[in-house]
Amino acid sequence: MGPYRAAALSFLLLTAPSLAQAPGWHYSPLPGEGDRATLGCDRDSTPNDYACLAVRCEDDYSVGVHVHTSRHPDDLGTWETTLDRENKQVVAEPSEAPYGGRIVEEADWLLQGLRHGTFVYLRHADDEGGGFRFIDLTGSLFAINAALAWCAPRVPAGAEPNDASGVDAANSKENDNGSSPAGTQ
Repeated sequence: MGPYRAAALSFLLLTAPSLAQAPGWHYSPLPGEGDRATLGCDRDSTPNDYACLAVRCEDDYSVGVHVHTSRHPDDLGTWETTLDRENKQVVAEPSEAPYGGRIVEEADWLLQGLRHGTFVYLRHADDEGGGFRFIDLTGSLFAINAALAWCAPRVPAGAEPNDASGVDAANSKENDNGSSPAGTQ
């Protein structure tokens, strides 16, 4: 490998983590996430100072909403949110995902707002003196739907959910040997 290729490869490897904190909505480039999650990060995000909300297809095909911030590993606990002028507190709990914490209570309200809202302000309850982080929800519906497309349960090969075991061929209106008689369609 030439010196230019090696330099380009190391540049890409070093800048990849910063993509995870880019402002706006995008797929999650965190290790192991692939297309199963999307991140919405605040408008002032930098690689060292960021606040993001992640919507993720969990291993059991449920939908998870996670907090991912530069406070990590202190992302757990109570978060104050303002979602389209509605204030609520949500609690981030430990999870196996590569994010700071998973929102369990009020997760449906938050997911609905992230999909169809216009903005969300986010601040950890311990940061009372600090400002809220502004996350623009432009493009969030598309990004969330793209990530959750992978959440549909998989049907094992050969397991047809509607088998023909209860169908009587004599009562079928289909004629396997040609077109159907006139007036039956």
